[in-house]
Amino acid sequence: MRTGTGGAPPPFPHGTWEPRPAERWEDAFLSGNGRHGALVFGDPDDDRVIVTHHTLVRPNGGEHARPPELAAGLPALQDRLLAGDLRAAEDFTDGRPLQWVQPFHPAFLTRLRRPDPHGGEHACRRSLDFTTGVAETSCADRRSRVFVSRADDVVVQYVTSPGPALDITLDHRLPGAPDGLRVGDGTVRTPEGAVLTLGARYPGSDRAFTGVTLAVVTGGRTTLTPPGVHVAGARSVLLLTRVERHTGEPPDTVARVQALRALLPAGEDPYTGLLRRHLRLHRTAYGRARLALDADDGERALPGSELLRRPASPALLERLFAAGRYHLLSASGMLPPRLTGLWTGDWDTAWSGAFTTDANLNLQTASAVAGALPEVVEAHAALVHGQLPHWRDNARAVFGARGAVAPPHTDGESGHTYHFSRAYPLHLWTAGADWLLKPLVDHDEARGERDPRLAAALAEVALFYEDFLTRTDARGRLVVVPSYSPENRPANPDASAGALNAAMDLSAARHALRTAAAYHPGPAADRWRALADRLPPHRVNDDGALAEWAWPGLDDRYDHRHLSHLYGVWPLEEINPYDTPDLAAAAHRALALRGTGNDSAHGHLHQALVAARLRDGERVAHALGRVLAGDFFHASLMSAHYPGRDVYNADAAHTLPALVVEALVQSAPGRLVLLPALPAAFPAGELRGVRTRFGAEVDLTWDAREARAVVRPARTCRIDLRTPSGARRLDLRAGEERVLTLRTRQPHHRSVPHLPPPMEGTPWHHAHRT
Repeated sequence: MRTGTGGAPPPFPHGTWEPRPAERWEDAFLSGNGRHGALVFGDPDDDRVIVTHHTLVRPNGGEHARPPELAAGLPALQDRLLAGDLRAAEDFTDGRPLQWVQPFHPAFLTRLRRPDPHGGEHACRRSLDFTTGVAETSCADRRSRVFVSRADDVVVQYVTSPGPALDITLDHRLPGAPDGLRVGDGTVRTPEGAVLTLGARYPGSDRAFTGVTLAVVTGGRTTLTPPGVHVAGARSVLLLTRVERHTGEPPDTVARVQALRALLPAGEDPYTGLLRRHLRLHRTAYGRARLALDADDGERALPGSELLRRPASPALLERLFAAGRYHLLSASGMLPPRLTGLWTGDWDTAWSGAFTTDANLNLQTASAVAGALPEVVEAHAALVHGQLPHWRDNARAVFGARGAVAPPHTDGESGHTYHFSRAYPLHLWTAGADWLLKPLVDHDEARGERDPRLAAALAEVALFYEDFLTRTDARGRLVVVPSYSPENRPANPDASAGALNAAMDLSAARHALRTAAAYHPGPAADRWRALADRLPPHRVNDDGALAEWAWPGLDDRYDHRHLSHLYGVWPLEEINPYDTPDLAAAAHRALALRGTGNDSAHGHLHQALVAARLRDGERVAHALGRVLAGDFFHASLMSAHYPGRDVYNADAAHTLPALVVEALVQSAPGRLVLLPALPAAFPAGELRGVRTRFGAEVDLTWDAREARAVVRPARTCRIDLRTPSGARRLDLRAGEERVLTLRTRQPHHRSVPHLPPPMEGTPWHHAHRT
């Protein structure tokens, strides 16, 4: 194994590096444009890149699955649950076995092998520049660069000084590839070098995918060596690769090659031109927000794998924040990130590499609005709006209702609810549409415009609640029945997971109805607000905690990775320390009692996000510390689901930037909160480019004594400003920059603090902005 430190360093903290190639695909550096993805191993003698695409899901029966036709039995189920039969929901099924959604899988490797590999020790390194998306390997005089173009939707691999000889192949042989996969490949000489193709048809299906690679060889000689190409004496090799999933016959190869040729810029170096077009989009998006802490420059320069061994280092949090933004952007385009982002090197992807919408997708995209990544919001919107017809099918089939109900899992193709079981009755979950639409509402608030597509979707969710919320309790209040709190169940020995009045369902129904009313003033709005007002309040249990089920007699099961019952705290603002302090105290008690279940990364970070909303910096630091010290991150800086780097999963990587932002800056349409939950371990730093939901951009710097916030409003408004020093109203004028200076005194106890006294004598400055 070669070691050393050749090549220029990436721009810390906006990059990472390693002194040796990746031995596992989990450690490969990542690039992506939201459609294609690339995992780059960085071995100069066996230059391997795994190519992925968001559409690559393997048929498994899920492509034909539909929601269960259960609506006719719904009234009887409701009667039984209301009468006290807490196991009634276990029978509310059509008897099907658990059906997973179609699993996400990789396409193939592009492989450049040297027949005469370097011998001995060489100064080699691989690096990843987050600002460009370029993964680079440098060894002696050889240099390999890979990126996935956001402008041209192509995987670009460029090798200079490739050596006296190079063999190029497309290789489908990746872990878990099914034996019955029907693979065909081909090579053709072209004026610029060669074209390589690889097509694969799934076992027992007419569905397939095809990859085309155009090899542009400068100098030397190219010969066909099926299934690949042999290049001798070349000065450089440029590979352009695209993958397409299709049904029936493969796409026209000639047309695909012509499309790749059309990407080669005239009059300049092809690689330079391709990179230039890509950077206009990628660099602009990535650079909108950034974090800097009081970190040691020596630690900042460490390889990622070494820095991960220093979980208390501010340099690690800097780099993971930057990497999280980079990976989230790179995974988002035609669709938002999957459980594995946009990447996998194994056909047996955990949990099918699905979009899991009862926590994971929602956590991963949590920084999209505040973190100034509208590209992620647009990808999220594409998933939602593309599946609304299937959401209507779910509402009709399961509940006999108009409107829309979102599924708990989707492969990106089908939005039908068919993944459920007796233990996990996910088909009973009705809160998913509200959670999936929440970031789109936040985006509208931030930009000061209303998307008509979102308005229509909100109306459909409200129509569902009109039809579904028909049963009442003894006091005449509406009952959500059946009701499911993902993925928990009451502690009562006689209760199943399908219950009544889950706190999440109550919060989601109220929020969905009132939000739809805000988007649709008129008679419908009056009906929807009246319906929301008839929902029961949250319940506080005998432990003083906000109960996971508001229905009397249902007991809480505290040791669980999900925090569905605290949905009203985060991502909603229904429960907060300013407007509902008593409920906030009960929510904080519920958070304190919550265990961590199976120790999943998303559970820790979900707890931290709720703690940040409740202004508990100590609990934020504890949960963050569990993730940073739990060996959750691979050398690629992509994360795992469990400690010990067990199960490749993007939850921690993509959610961490959201936690940092929430601990430092929070916003709602009429409120700005500065330093609500600053961890003591990071006493000084700078966060720039935060977008607020009242239409302003905020830059924040802080140290142990004071903080300085620069607020740049795009529209005129009055907001409620909350800081560790106090509270006041603040008038903002569009285009007028406000500079705020405040003390950074923090509460020293873990209970939800009383509101601080009004700020007196705190200097407030403002300046006009031209």
